[in-house]
Amino acid sequence: MTSRILFVCLGNICRSPSAEGVFRALSEEAGKALEIDSCGTGDWHVGKAPYGPAIAAAAARGYDLTPLRARQLDVADFDHFDLILAMDEANRADIEALRPAGNRTPVRLFLDYAPETGVAEVPDPYYTRDFDAALDLVEAASRGLLASL
Repeated sequence: MTSRILFVCLGNICRSPSAEGVFRALSEEAGKALEIDSCGTGDWHVGKAPYGPAIAAAAARGYDLTPLRARQLDVADFDHFDLILAMDEANRADIEALRPAGNRTPVRLFLDYAPETGVAEVPDPYYTRDFDAALDLVEAASRGLLASL
């Protein structure tokens, strides 16, 4: 059973904390008891809050990202989580590069759960500046993931 889910992006200040916040809200609303976390493959923002515009965009939709703090993916995450979800192919490659020998934890693209979007990767709004478009994709994938559990 999948009950511990980890969302991963590059710096853990935009996409993965947004996914954590959105999915946590939707799973709580659905009465699902899940452990949900997020992290980044890089260490640039460890300990920092999500990026201000990501917090604001999420808040406008009723999601609170303010308690979250960035952390870096750790080899122990492979044993702790049942499912690891990457925001893009580069993140997935970085995750796989850290995978311990013999570990079988599934690592998938988050948007695998939103095929109706026609998009495979969540674009990084830190660079695109389109936080609403990223949230649209995160919400769609969160609904699909929740339905799959």
